[in-house]
Amino acid sequence: LAVEESRLKIPLLVGADVIHGYETIFPIPLALSCSWDTLAVERMARISAIEASADGINWTFSPMVDICRDARWGRIAEGSGEDPYLGSLMAKAYVRGYQGNNMQGNDEILACVKHFALYGASESGRDYNVVDMSCLRMYNEYLAPYKAAVDAGVGSVMSSFNIVDGIPATANKWLLTDLLRDEWGFGGLLVTDYNSIAEMSSHGVAPLKEASIRALQAGTDMDMVSCGFLNTLEESLKEGKVTEEQINAACRRVLEAKYKLGLFSDPYKYCDTLRTREKLYTAEHRSSARTIATETFVLLKNDHHLLPLDIKGKIALIGPMADARNNMCGMWSMTCTPSRHGTLLEGIRSAAGDKAEILYAKGSNIYYDAETEKAATGIRPLERGDNRQLLDEALRIAARADVIVAALGECAEMSGESVSRTNLEIPDAQQDLLKALVKTGKPVVLLLFTGRPLVLNWEATNVHSILNVWFGGSETGDAVADVLFGKVAPSGKLTTTFPRSVGQLPLFYNHLNTGRPDPDNRIFNRYASNYLDESNEPLYPFGYGLSYTDFVYSDLQISSETLPKNGELTVSVTVTNKGNYDGYETVQLYLRDIYAEIARPVKELKGFKRIFLKSGESRDINFVITENDLKFYNSGLEYIYEPGEFDVMVGSNSRDVQTKRFRAE
Repeated sequence: LAVEESRLKIPLLVGADVIHGYETIFPIPLALSCSWDTLAVERMARISAIEASADGINWTFSPMVDICRDARWGRIAEGSGEDPYLGSLMAKAYVRGYQGNNMQGNDEILACVKHFALYGASESGRDYNVVDMSCLRMYNEYLAPYKAAVDAGVGSVMSSFNIVDGIPATANKWLLTDLLRDEWGFGGLLVTDYNSIAEMSSHGVAPLKEASIRALQAGTDMDMVSCGFLNTLEESLKEGKVTEEQINAACRRVLEAKYKLGLFSDPYKYCDTLRTREKLYTAEHRSSARTIATETFVLLKNDHHLLPLDIKGKIALIGPMADARNNMCGMWSMTCTPSRHGTLLEGIRSAAGDKAEILYAKGSNIYYDAETEKAATGIRPLERGDNRQLLDEALRIAARADVIVAALGECAEMSGESVSRTNLEIPDAQQDLLKALVKTGKPVVLLLFTGRPLVLNWEATNVHSILNVWFGGSETGDAVADVLFGKVAPSGKLTTTFPRSVGQLPLFYNHLNTGRPDPDNRIFNRYASNYLDESNEPLYPFGYGLSYTDFVYSDLQISSETLPKNGELTVSVTVTNKGNYDGYETVQLYLRDIYAEIARPVKELKGFKRIFLKSGESRDINFVITENDLKFYNSGLEYIYEPGEFDVMVGSNSRDVQTKRFRAE
């Protein structure tokens, strides 16, 4: 209709939330980041673009690159974790995958980086809440992934719901024009988030008409849904409150986005029904989704090498997530067809074949309370049973088994937009089920489904093995079976810190030190910066993740104790696979600026390498450090480095590192 019957025959942008897949669903973005594999993330985005474009979509509202350090915030599931360096690399990978080379192909779509800016720092971890932070923190800790996406050529940016420095981002001229357009050089389309112009009234900033004026003048090009632009700008133009030039500039950028997609040359390039039949949920795409999912699983605990399981005897699969077909993909997966996807139970039974008997019981509801569960499951409800009967059945099944696999945690709609939580433990009914299973004395493996870090103190103490499988997408069942039975060794590393208590939040590895740090990191050291009732230390730190094999780090060396001006310094470490399995390891490099004009983090990720080592194999891993790795924004927001002493740390995670010191001239 737009092309054939409208006055100007301008083609449409057709947008959708293609966040981690379209028909073939990949792991949630937080899980994808735990692969530390930017090529895998780019491959995911490429397949997503191929499938979405084949079904008529030419614009995705992805990637979400908000740095988040507070697991209470549900949308932590949509991003790449807490680190700006890793988040920046992931942002570029998403943009490359969605947009391809130049967006001229019929399988390349317009990416939209969001939410600009600082949305992941919402106060109290409560969605849509206020954000208040210094410019120093913005520049040094939060803005980098947005800028990385801009540098990668992202075609559109979505402003965020939250306030930035007292002004809603939707109408913040400093943010949208001075920083994004003038300082960073972004020339693409700037769209609001859903209804955010109208919501400026609730912020107490302006009614709809004035809010629309302020949004346009701040640099907004497109108003999503609120109709403020549509219904008020004409009158504001007549009153002289906005100019024709301002409206033209916004229209021009919308038209340029369509031009970059090639829609004026071929308005029907995304309307090929043959591609719809041929490109959705293909065997190749499903194979990629399965492989990538295995890279995202994080082994948190594995006492006595319980995992991988031998395919023999009787294995009890128990828990409400074991046969929950509509919950495997996680949030933002509305475009797929869940009936086409396998369940965890089906995947494990398929892998076991006739070599082992797979017993099954649901075991519990998500929550004891039906209304709480209804709110938690949202659009993906699960059939409920009687709490007592479910537990009794689970214990009967467990009694027959040699080993118990418990599939527990969050359901799909418990993380994502508008699902902040104050209690981050496994829900009550499931926790009681797990305790009852452990009490049987049988070996217990916890398969943890979650879209955020959870508080797992009891589980970490009492359960033999914990494999965090997040929400693994449409191929979850087969992918989990691949790892559970040792076809693939787990290699995921956390990109977000797991706390011991909600009271520690926000919690992140790259924090600043205080004047009174706790040297022992123990519970309560009077007159030190700590807690009366809990350690400062996380349960599982950033970068953490075990394997079925054992990687040993040795012989950390630096090529010189001095980094000359305009020069470089090489860091090397030997990594040896001393276990019995082949596997991937992510070698991580961190830096610390000992003294600077402003306080600097205790450590910052500045490099990593994902390597594959066969059992018994050793390899020397090298990193090159230059002045750019030492730079930060000083009190005048100048991007500089300062000569002085630095610690370089290399290890398997942010806590377990070896350290050397050098001086930069």
